[in-house]
Order: sequence, then C-alpha cells, then structure tokens
Amino acid sequence: MQTLKPKPKARPFCLSVKGHVKLLRLALAATSMTLFILAQAPEPYIVVTGFEVASTFFFILLYILRLDRLISCLFWPLLDIINSAVAAVFMIVVSVLALIPETTTHTVLGGVFGLAASVFCIADGALIYRKLLFNPGGPYQKTDAHDKLVL
Repeated sequence: MQTLKPKPKARPFCLSVKGHVKLLRLALAATSMTLFILAQAPEPYIVVTGFEVASTFFFILLYILRLDRLISCLFWPLLDIINSAVAAVFMIVVSVLALIPETTTHTVLGGVFGLAASVFCIADGALIYRKLLFNPGGPYQKTDAHDKLVL
C-alpha cells in the first residue's frame, strides 16, 4: 500500500527574500513620492514614482493572494522582470534629474530615496531572473541528449 506524502507547504510571499525586496522597494518608492509631493516637485517626478508605487503594489497583491497561480494564461515572472527593468530605468532618470539642480531638501531626499528604490528594482529583477534560470518549470525544462528516447 502506498503512503501519501504530505505536500510541502509553500513559504508565504511576505516571508520570502523576494517579498522582502519587493516590500522594501514599495516603501522606498512611496517615501520618494511623498517627498516629491511635499517639495512640490515637477509633475513627471510624482507621476513616475506613483507609477512605481502602483505597479509594485499590484505585484505584491498578486503574489500575496496567489493570483499568479490562478491566472495562468500570463507568464508572470517575465512581466515582473520587465516591470522591474522599466521601473529601474525611469527611477534612475527621475532621481538623477531631481539631484542635479538641488532646489529643496525634500527634492534631494526624494532623489536619494528614488535611487535606493531603483537599486532594489534591479535586485528584484535579478532575484526573479535567477529563480527562472535555476528552477525552470513546465515545458522549458532542460534535458540531456542521452536521455532522449529514440524510436
């Protein structure tokens, strides 16, 4: 008689390294946006950081509610990597532009927090990319040539 092995329980998203990086990315981007709003910085600074906050919050909610498993028609890790890359580029541009004129203290602090958020965007994308490389799933699994069955 076969004994059933219990299915290993998945680690909650908020307790994983990826979850910590994404939550820290959200906190830094929200802080940067708040500082830009307080400094009455130009609108593109606020819009780009607002986009970053909204998209990061969307992915956190997606992973916490496990909707990525429910909506399987999209390849969520690839969308997350693209989001991280685009957000990092935009945050770097906005943060450097905010640091160049040094208008107010709040604008400079918003630029510094934006640069920190962009570093965590890059780290988040690298973590997801590394997971894709080391843990291929589905039909993309690598097989050795000598394992092929020839008929």
